[in-house]
Amino acid sequence: MPRARETCSAVAVTASGVPPAWFWVGTAKIGGGLHLQLRYSRCMTKARQALGLLGERIAARWLRRDGWEIVAHRFRSGHRDVDLIVRRGPLVAFVEVKARRGEAFGSPVEAVHARKRRELSRSAQVWVDRHGEPGSEYRFDVVGVLVAGERVRIRHVPDAFSLVNG
Repeated sequence: MPRARETCSAVAVTASGVPPAWFWVGTAKIGGGLHLQLRYSRCMTKARQALGLLGERIAARWLRRDGWEIVAHRFRSGHRDVDLIVRRGPLVAFVEVKARRGEAFGSPVEAVHARKRRELSRSAQVWVDRHGEPGSEYRFDVVGVLVAGERVRIRHVPDAFSLVNG
């Protein structure tokens, strides 16, 4: 099944032959003690990937102008990644960037749910184990990028959440 960063498979198509934007994959009881593994996921289309990259570029430029040094872009740890890792003095921020074309599904910042926070915490711990320096402080930031035509709005939430264990 596609992961968050993969594109939709040509196998998953609707009756009209078009890949679905959403599909369900999680656990469902179907009788007789049988369980079907299903999970709700969103296919990552090329347009969504392009919007994500655009949002990350906009956020990186904005953070740079605010005095942050970009340490890493899309740091990967297994199948998880951290969009941006930035440093200003002894402070290192692990930044999740959420880009949207509108607010119909809520603000971009609201999209960082508990599972994503757990994944970011795990990836950040890997980064700290590999590259951390004594005396550094760490935090998690979220940058929401709202793109509406030629207009761009940015919302930076410093110290958006704490380290999540588990």
